[in-house]
Amino acid sequence: MLFSSLPRQLTPALLALALALGGCATGGSRRPLGAPPALATFTNPLLPSGPDPWVYQKDGTYYFLITTGGDVRIRKTAKMSELAAAPVTVVWKPAPNAPNARDIWAPELHFLDGKWYIYFTAGPGNCCGGQRLWVLENASPDPTQGTWTEKGRLYTQADDYWAIDGTVFEQGGKRYLLWSGQRAGDNTQRIFIAEMRNPWTLTGARVELSEPQYAWEKYGAVPVNEGPEIIQHGGDTFLLYSASHCGTDYYGLGQLRLRGTADPLVASNWTKSATPVFVQGAGAYGPGHNGFFKSKDGREDWLIYHANNQPNQGCGDLRNPRMQKFTWNADGSPHFGAPAAVGAALPRPSGE
Repeated sequence: MLFSSLPRQLTPALLALALALGGCATGGSRRPLGAPPALATFTNPLLPSGPDPWVYQKDGTYYFLITTGGDVRIRKTAKMSELAAAPVTVVWKPAPNAPNARDIWAPELHFLDGKWYIYFTAGPGNCCGGQRLWVLENASPDPTQGTWTEKGRLYTQADDYWAIDGTVFEQGGKRYLLWSGQRAGDNTQRIFIAEMRNPWTLTGARVELSEPQYAWEKYGAVPVNEGPEIIQHGGDTFLLYSASHCGTDYYGLGQLRLRGTADPLVASNWTKSATPVFVQGAGAYGPGHNGFFKSKDGREDWLIYHANNQPNQGCGDLRNPRMQKFTWNADGSPHFGAPAAVGAALPRPSGE
């Protein structure tokens, strides 16, 4: 309101009314007296602990899972920057002495064919040889509600070996499972793929896509390629995986690329980067086991991963989840940059 347009002689009552009307010009954007402004930033880590983070987003909601060792839990939030305040629901616990009762690792939530599925790693207690992939199913619209039922173990009949870190992706109208596994009599971890007949059954033989071949993939007790994750961009498919043993500070991300509509079951169709694409720095030791999600408004791409705050903290619960925005290189591949510093103020994902 322009006060110059008011009558020259204002009574006290009219002046008070004019000031009140002028204050209302901002409408509902005013915050109540004493209310703090909403923070436009967040800091890493998102939680004090949380190895193997996974995020799935659907209908404006983010579902977050981590390795707990003994059960499967889901955090549900509308804003990833407010993950620490999100409610936690334990959705599944194993039966005592079951073949999947111990070492429950890296659960991933996916919505497939109108139902929810969780893929996770577990075994009878001998993590060095007993780990396998398992599937849970839930028909509820909300994965934190309803009943989760076991669909069984996920494996190929001809290659039933140690297997961890299962993930699912689709291409060309077909669905595929990726995981980290071993060959008979060999404890080197490799990345394998197989086609899926349905969300809990594999069909055909497994195909090996990657094995540790560079020095940066061989730090630690055994050479490791694990934690495969998929992001598709510009018509190409990128497989990001974690390399070297998780107990070392050199744990980091490697990359395979599949061009266009090439068959993902043909190993030679994938091109492997000779150098890692995300490595330690700025208080992030052993960054890896990543995932991807979009910002609330769909305009930004975000990386989620775990890391240790200090060197030599190993492969345990000190690993904590972090997230940061990433961009794309001129050749269409993802550009992650360096890990964001612990405690640094970062802009929230756009739309939050």
